[in-house]
Amino acid sequence: MKEKFEYAKAIEELESIATKVEDPTTGVGDIDKYMKRSKTLIEACRAYLRGQRDILEKDE
Repeated sequence: MKEKFEYAKAIEELESIATKVEDPTTGVGDIDKYMKRSKTLIEACRAYLRGQRDILEKDE
């Protein structure tokens, strides 16, 4: 079963990732992992926002 996308949770996770990446104790291998996850989250957020925009435009 596909999990429902939650925009607010994705933003929270992105903020958490940013904090971890900015931490000088974070290893390079971890940064790569965080960047890949960030890309996935950003793509999902963009798709969500486009969908919401389309819904709003349809209602106008």
